[in-house]
Amino acid sequence: MEFYLFNEDYYLEKGAFKLDFIISALELFHHGGWVMYPLLACSILVVAIGIERFIYYKRTCGDNKDMAQQILALAKERNWQETEKVCANNRCFVSDVLAIGLKYRECPMSMKESFEEYISVRANGLKRNLNYLDTIVTMAPLLGLLGTVVGMISSFKVLDVAGDNPALITGGVGEALIATATGLCVAVLALIVHSYFSNRLDSVLTDVENVCTVVISKARGK
Repeated sequence: MEFYLFNEDYYLEKGAFKLDFIISALELFHHGGWVMYPLLACSILVVAIGIERFIYYKRTCGDNKDMAQQILALAKERNWQETEKVCANNRCFVSDVLAIGLKYRECPMSMKESFEEYISVRANGLKRNLNYLDTIVTMAPLLGLLGTVVGMISSFKVLDVAGDNPALITGGVGEALIATATGLCVAVLALIVHSYFSNRLDSVLTDVENVCTVVISKARGK
């Protein structure tokens, strides 16, 4: 019985802590002013883009490394029929690019042009929405700074009312700084997500370009 009561008290305290945390977060959000709403929208957009990009890269580039190694081994042996079969049965970024170019393997120049054209088209899909993250990285701190400036103006307006009570002014300044802190947090989050997927993009393009270079070289008989 005592064990049950102990558990019950524990969960009640845990629930109360969570409720207090939520209330405190809502109070901070309210004290940050109107600029907190666009910052909230920016943070939601960053998370949404991060999830969408993760799913997209997982679906289209998840097997790139293994596929690149397999295709390189076949290309070095000039086993083009098996290479085409592997590309057709294993869909990913590298295999899709190779499947297009191998149609022109009798003409290495045409193969190179088809590789470049198709990589350019597919790269646009990999870059999609990353520009929004770049914009948020720049815009979020400025929004936070704007909210702080507006809050500071409001705080100093109480000088005539506050008189010898500086607590009213310092309290308002503290609340005004919430917007700047929030803007910086959103910008840091957007920068992390943007940097991660920019590195993924560079890695994917490097892999496919290396494979294409080897395939073109082998198609030329080198």
